[in-house]
Amino acid sequence: MQILVDADACPVKDEVYRVAIRHGVPVTIVANSYIRIPEHRLISRQIVSDSFDAADDWIAEQADADAVVITADILLADRCLKAGARVIGSTGKPFTDDSIGAAVATRAILADLRVGISETGAPRGGGPAPFTKADRSRFLSALDEALVALKRGR
Repeated sequence: MQILVDADACPVKDEVYRVAIRHGVPVTIVANSYIRIPEHRLISRQIVSDSFDAADDWIAEQADADAVVITADILLADRCLKAGARVIGSTGKPFTDDSIGAAVATRAILADLRVGISETGAPRGGGPAPFTKADRSRFLSALDEALVALKRGR
């Protein structure tokens, strides 16, 4: 078992470390630049090139049925699900085979809207909602559940 973290802009790295250590599961933090990690035998860092999607490509290549992937990237989530991994967003919402199609479609629609122009001629704004304590709590619960299920072979 392993946890792979798409570390760029991931707000729950500390939570991942805590749950992984409690379960005795190795964690790999993947980024295209140096990210500080705690010194622990279960926690490692993988620095990839700064080319576009290098971190995503590395994670997708490592993902398998024994992996839990932490990412907010819907396209990476889709690739990892196809490889058999469990995937959890940083807000604790799991990506599943049943939900990923709608998530990819919504992402495409929102991308189209972001390039649109408002009635005033200004670019449209937006972005993700602020990260909350409830998101953090939901994430901790979802990661714990995913690791327990993997240990049980489900």
